[in-house]
Amino acid sequence: MIFSTCDFCDAHKSDDTGAFRVLPGGLYARYGALPRFAGPVTTVRCLEDNSMVKSLVESAGHGRVLVVDGAGSMRRALLGGNLAAAAAKNGWAGLLIHGCVRDLAELAAAQLGILALGHVPMPTERRGQGAVDLVLQMHGQTIRPGDWLYADEDGVVISAQPLHERQDAS
Repeated sequence: MIFSTCDFCDAHKSDDTGAFRVLPGGLYARYGALPRFAGPVTTVRCLEDNSMVKSLVESAGHGRVLVVDGAGSMRRALLGGNLAAAAAKNGWAGLLIHGCVRDLAELAAAQLGILALGHVPMPTERRGQGAVDLVLQMHGQTIRPGDWLYADEDGVVISAQPLHERQDAS
């Protein structure tokens, strides 16, 4: 998929409806092999328990992006190498994690986009906690299941509707 978040921002810079949102830059580090990814959003809210993340990435992704609100915790990793490999195998386009990841060498090889606040080697304990398909509030922005997330080297944008990709001019 060819797109530019900068081009999207140029096209929507006057949009004050809330249908087009931009996450603040510089917050998320890139960990997956793909620097650019996009797809419809599925959401998870969990704190230091990746049970729901595991369940989702082990199911068919259908090109979706999993947005995980881990409350910004830097104590436990919500995604590691095994779950990233499962996500890639099952057709997830990418993950945006408001929390930590681990197994950096394995994440770098995973054929999907992965953005996270940071990394820590400590895994979670699976207690079956968390909730799926909730409306999330992150960085002052609303992220709803079914929104579209676009991430590239310049940033992350969220749209209530799919945005048209531009054709490669080269």
